[in-house]
Amino acid sequence: MSQPAAKELKLSIYIAKRYLFAKKSRNAINVISSVSVAGVTTGTMALIIVLSVFNGLETLVRSIFNTFDPDLKVTAAIGKTFVPDPAGLTQLSRVNGVACFSLCLEENALLKYGDRQYIATIKGVDDNYSTVTGIDSSMWDGSFVLKSETGRPYAIPGIGIANFLGMNINFITPLNIYVPKKTGNVNFNAEDAFVRKFIFPAGIYQVEQEYDSKYVFIPLDFARELLEDKGDVSSIEIKFAAGADESRVQKEVTAIFGNNFIIQNKYEQQEIFYKVMRSERLAIFFILTLILVIASFNIIGSLTMLIIEKERDVEILKSLGADNNLIRKIFIFEGWLISIIGAITGIILGFIICRIQQKFGIVRLRSESLIMDAYPVVMKIKDFIIVPATVLLIGFWAAWYPVRYLTKKYLTKTD
Repeated sequence: MSQPAAKELKLSIYIAKRYLFAKKSRNAINVISSVSVAGVTTGTMALIIVLSVFNGLETLVRSIFNTFDPDLKVTAAIGKTFVPDPAGLTQLSRVNGVACFSLCLEENALLKYGDRQYIATIKGVDDNYSTVTGIDSSMWDGSFVLKSETGRPYAIPGIGIANFLGMNINFITPLNIYVPKKTGNVNFNAEDAFVRKFIFPAGIYQVEQEYDSKYVFIPLDFARELLEDKGDVSSIEIKFAAGADESRVQKEVTAIFGNNFIIQNKYEQQEIFYKVMRSERLAIFFILTLILVIASFNIIGSLTMLIIEKERDVEILKSLGADNNLIRKIFIFEGWLISIIGAITGIILGFIICRIQQKFGIVRLRSESLIMDAYPVVMKIKDFIIVPATVLLIGFWAAWYPVRYLTKKYLTKTD
């Protein structure tokens, strides 16, 4: 930038600041300017807070899903179960980036505990399952133990199932599991139509109501006996090694199993949910941005009245050698200063409110099934860049349009 241009810029900003903070002859201009700053501040603060809350909710949901959803999940493209190829499993264990995997078998079953009954999903898993998902870190009572040292099988129900059935790991009452027989003749005796086995609970987990009221974990071989399946599985769940290239590993696993299987990463396993959440976040951002646009009309009103009031000052500046560009810059910078002050104040207030919520959890969640009782807040640097950039862009438009129109009218008149 040349020296004359730099001086002109400094002069424009100096006069704009004088016009903004100096007392006007019409008190309404001061009021409208203050309302403009307050509107921009409120909109900026709301954007920061809402986006931070969405970040917190997304982090919370991811932590819930991570308890159950593996890094990669292999399921059959057709049918509920499949028999895994031993050669394929050997290849899978040798893939660079795969830490371990677990074989799982799911099916709906009738649970009976004492006099109470409940329909749930039994999930047979092997010993690697807790390493693959981290479910053992979400135990409400007891521990995630599938078998005793003597080989005795154990069940791990969710807290929702346990509460409904009145189950406790210290009780001596067994949990009876009923699954319809896959083979056999037609029989009018209901007892003979089911495979029934009993098992004792070793622990109770708590993650989220939907999962807590649906799944009971049991040993894989116990599940196969119940379902009369010798080697079938519903899925192969895979955990990545630390620092693994997730995209490359997924491609290699897809190449091993072929087109007859569906290989999904964590996002794809909950794709609809994540798409809905991102759409909601984007919709809220645009709604609050629209509110900022409406608030910016105060800037237009403030600048309009100021230009009319400063008509004599414009004549004096022109007589001193100021050109039309300099005069336009003065009023544009004043409008932009309103946006800058509002944006900075809104960011500071938004940060303070988010920090208070993080530390003290003032706004509470009305749910007893979640792992936290206050709204989660996560502040991200990108939000503190996108929000002020949006505010300043709207502020520049709100200042540029009226200044361009009105100065054209009044500057032509003074000429």
